[in-house]
Amino acid sequence: MEQIKNFNTTTGLTDYEISMIKNIMKKYNINVKYIEKIRSVYKIKTEDKFLCLKKMKHGKMKPVNGNILVQELKKNKFNNVPMYIKTNNNKLFVKYKGFIFYLIEWIDGEECRMKNLDEAVNCAKLLGEFHLATSKIENKKLYNIKDDSRKWDKVFIKYLNDIKRYEKIIDKKDIVSEFDILYKENISYFYNQGIFAFNLLYKSHYNKLISSKEKTICHDSYYYQNIIKKNDDYYIVDLDSIIINLKIYDLGKMISRLMYSSHYKWNFNKAKILIEAYNSVNKLSYEEMETMLAYIVFPRKFWKLGKKRYVKNKNWIENKYIHKLKRIIELKGKEKKFVEEYKIYLYDFI
Repeated sequence: MEQIKNFNTTTGLTDYEISMIKNIMKKYNINVKYIEKIRSVYKIKTEDKFLCLKKMKHGKMKPVNGNILVQELKKNKFNNVPMYIKTNNNKLFVKYKGFIFYLIEWIDGEECRMKNLDEAVNCAKLLGEFHLATSKIENKKLYNIKDDSRKWDKVFIKYLNDIKRYEKIIDKKDIVSEFDILYKENISYFYNQGIFAFNLLYKSHYNKLISSKEKTICHDSYYYQNIIKKNDDYYIVDLDSIIINLKIYDLGKMISRLMYSSHYKWNFNKAKILIEAYNSVNKLSYEEMETMLAYIVFPRKFWKLGKKRYVKNKNWIENKYIHKLKRIIELKGKEKKFVEEYKIYLYDFI
């Protein structure tokens, strides 16, 4: 049965992509009317709804774990995630020419605009609700899910060593670019900021937290691309990276990324609003708040940009690299006031 015919595409899919999707969709009892590529996924229109076809190089257990998680979340009254679609043979993925494909519901909305504080507040509340639901799920129900809760200190040390390695890479160059010069000039500052964050972690209750039952399933990539707003509701998508960690890992990572943006700029009052939004649905302890500060202020953004340049050799034009670096540098020093205000807030935190 031919399942794809007389359809239109608006994004110029290649003949190979169309043929590929035809072959994959034969595994599902679905009549495709329309295909559109958005970012790295395919939006597929059927007779009565939209679906999302995702392609991966490896990780066949990711859709399996994602489906298990969705089912368990729904048992715990958390419905703000898309359902996974099984093949005609009751499988959760299709193998095709060395790749893995899986199909889920398409949440027909818009990416969350986290630059808008009101939307970010709703996202923080949603994350709190997500963690409340995941905390009721037995981790052993998932297959080979990583527990990264004990790796914070090791990750901090690795990132600090990486930053020093980037400096050596620059020093070995015969010809240095404007980006190289600017990045090297700021290595000392951000390296010391990383040491400061490591010391905060060392002095915190981190070891107590990871030895307790406070660990849960975390999203690991909780940012605007993976939070869809549909009407007045918010949905979490892309469960491929789920891990076991402290709930403050997801929250701290979200806040840290926002603090580097032009709409937040290490404004503690805005961070406080997000923390209190999360706390209103999922109570944070003093120990969690204290430990989260270390993750928020670690200079991951500076490290990550260096990795893209000196390890991954990401194919960006020089001006794009420089623009991103200058945005990070412009905020130098603002995190110090943030830490002071955070500690004052923590003193009265109950």
